[in-house]
Amino acid sequence: MNRSPLNWPVIRLLVAKDWQLFQQQLAACVLGGIVALCLIGMATGWSFYLGSLLLIVMLVCTSCFSISNSLLVERKEHTLAFVMSLPVTPLDYYLSKLIGNLVTFLVPFLAMLAGTVLVILYTPLPDGLVVLSLLIFGHVLLAYAVSLSVAMAVESEGWNIFSMIGSMLLINPLIMLLGQIPAINDHVKADTIYFAPVAVAILLAQATLSVVVLAATGWVHCRKKSFY
Repeated sequence: MNRSPLNWPVIRLLVAKDWQLFQQQLAACVLGGIVALCLIGMATGWSFYLGSLLLIVMLVCTSCFSISNSLLVERKEHTLAFVMSLPVTPLDYYLSKLIGNLVTFLVPFLAMLAGTVLVILYTPLPDGLVVLSLLIFGHVLLAYAVSLSVAMAVESEGWNIFSMIGSMLLINPLIMLLGQIPAINDHVKADTIYFAPVAVAILLAQATLSVVVLAATGWVHCRKKSFY
């Protein structure tokens, strides 16, 4: 089946639009992440707990703001019809939303991930926390991929909110589950970074599932004649 070529100039414009809409929320999330990392770096009981909680909240907010600004708000304000009146195909629009959302999410996500690793390595905190932190960030990435895929595939706002909140609420059970794995929990308070085979397997599974979920959504959109 012949397909029209991708309209990359319009795709870039749509990506830039999403980035501009997210700038204020991005700045707020990054600022909140910096405050959280400062609290974590104090390496006291109360500051570590408060900073960790704030950091997770900032990650969740980054994920939700990215998806809601780019997809849910556009749908509510009925701007999709206007965008589709431009010389774009549903695949063009899908790619612009995929790239735009990944950019607006991954920039603060990677910044907070790098900041977390640096804080752990250069403060009195045990270096063993790096592995646990990576596993939590990996879950956030997977949860975001699932939420983004649902938002691009399902028009129901209720299901979109459910997928975003539900996937992020699994962070606490994940932390509890990781605490029950001796190969991970026994090295959290160590001064060395140890990637146990089970930790590596979980990280690979999180990364693979994130890619598979987004790829499956893309495959479905390639076969559709409209975005929804």
